[in-house]
Amino acid sequence: MTATVWRHAPPVAALLFVALLLPPSRRLLESSMTLQMLVQLPLLIGVGYLLREAVPAPLAAVIARWNQHGISGLVLASLAGMFWMLPRSLDAAVSLPWMAFAKFASAPLLIGLPLGLSWPHMGFVVRGVFLLELIATFFRLGWLYLVSPLRLCNNYLLDDQQRAGEAMLVIGGVILAGILAKLLWGRFNST
Repeated sequence: MTATVWRHAPPVAALLFVALLLPPSRRLLESSMTLQMLVQLPLLIGVGYLLREAVPAPLAAVIARWNQHGISGLVLASLAGMFWMLPRSLDAAVSLPWMAFAKFASAPLLIGLPLGLSWPHMGFVVRGVFLLELIATFFRLGWLYLVSPLRLCNNYLLDDQQRAGEAMLVIGGVILAGILAKLLWGRFNST
């Protein structure tokens, strides 16, 4: 992104975060497993990613020393992301106010922001491993949600779980196709 666009990223992130907190949008996005997992959580992660421009330069320098090649931030983001992919976590975020608070705090700060700070420092191999694991996770969980005869989330019906599984398989396929196209016809190393 250009410098002008990134300069406006923190206010955009704040507006998006407030919009996601509003009760009508929360009700809508938490009414379906598919919407919560594949729309609300990625938007919250996007808020954190955009916040990387709000990190003061001295703090960014300290983080960069700790986050060599973006690996530490990637590990943190991956661990937090795995937690929010668990059906029990999704259920609790709808049922328990303290878990909803945890979701709205941890998705931007423990997934999005570390990814935003790490991505520019990651090399080709680290980005590749991250993206391949992301694709594999979409395929694994999508298949699990699609074929499981039992409801994995108490707040959502089995057909919603299966729709989420189908959507995850499609998203995994689209990301894989995008990576293959970029490897064959584009520059993969661009930020």
